[in-house]
This record gives sequence, structure tokens and C-alpha cells, in this order.
Amino acid sequence: MAESAHSKPCTGCQRTLPLTAFAADRNRRDGLQVRCRQCVAEYGAEHYRRRQAANGKVVREKRDAPAGHKECRGCGEIKPHSEWHRSTTASEGPSTRCKVCRAALGRADHLRRQYGMTEAERDDLISSQMGACSICLAAPAVHVDHCHETGRVRGVLCFNCNSAIGKLGDDPDTLRRAIAYLEGNAWKPTLVAPGVYQLPS
Repeated sequence: MAESAHSKPCTGCQRTLPLTAFAADRNRRDGLQVRCRQCVAEYGAEHYRRRQAANGKVVREKRDAPAGHKECRGCGEIKPHSEWHRSTTASEGPSTRCKVCRAALGRADHLRRQYGMTEAERDDLISSQMGACSICLAAPAVHVDHCHETGRVRGVLCFNCNSAIGKLGDDPDTLRRAIAYLEGNAWKPTLVAPGVYQLPS
């Protein structure tokens, strides 16, 4: 393995390669690592797999993807770059998960952060409601509803019912007056003095 001004041998694969094939190492006399970039990457990947296996985790083997495509870390499918969001941190440009997987992960994170529940718990709640909104009993249950004061999840509603109680301030008294109004019993204030009105109790 001859070494020249433009090449050096790799102690890993035993090949003589151009200097550009080696990463920098300030601790070495020539300022380069003794193993080429490919050997370092393979060693790192193998070390990572062994460490994950010791923790009982399985590492999926990376598959070669055609140009303009990438394998999703979430679903494992190889998809064109149009199916990915752009990432400013990932070395290959697109993010590590496709748009579909990122959206699913975002929904799961929102449920956990906002309501302290998992998707499975949300699905169980919807099943207990027979899949229908807890208020109108007609539209599909899609929006988790919770008390804004205590954070307690009350049920899963359709979009219209969830919006309606939100616009009425989540106030039971306001909702009761709305019911009375719809039933033809409007709650009208009583004039007790000039400019002074008394609301019904």
C-alpha cells in the first residue's frame, strides 16, 4: 500500500485512496483519519446496530433508493422527493419522514401535549360513543373536547358542535338560555327603573 502526496492507505479496507476520501483528524501527523470515510461510516453503523440490539431494538437496514427518491424512517417506503417536506438539518435535503408520517406524528404529538392522551385512548373514547358526536349524535366524532379550566377531556364532538359550544364560551347558563330561546321561551330582561334592567335568575 503505497502512500503519496495525493493518496494514502486505509487501515480498514486496505485500499489506497485519494486524500479526499479521508475525514480530518488533527491528532494525526498528516491531519487525516486512518480509515476512509466509507469504513468509518460502516463501523459507526455496525456499532450503532450492536448498541441498539443490546437494548432490544431492531435497526432497519437502509435500502438503496433511486435518484430523486428516499426511504421514509417512519413507514419504511421509498417515495419521490415530492412526498417530503424540505429539511434544513437533514444531510440529504428532505426530512427523515415523509409528509404522511410527519402528519400522523404531528397529530399524535398534539393529542399528547394538548389532552394528555394517546391515539388509542382517543379511538376508545370514540368507540364508546358509537363513533358519533356526543351532542348531535349524528355527525362523526372527530374533535376532542375538553374543559379549558381543568383540562379534563369531556368527549369527542363533530366540528359544528365543538365550534358552537366554544363560541358560546363553554358556559352552561348561556347554553341553557340558547335552549330556552330555541323552545320559544326567550329570556328577556325586565325594566325595573329608567335605564336599569333585571335579568331573569
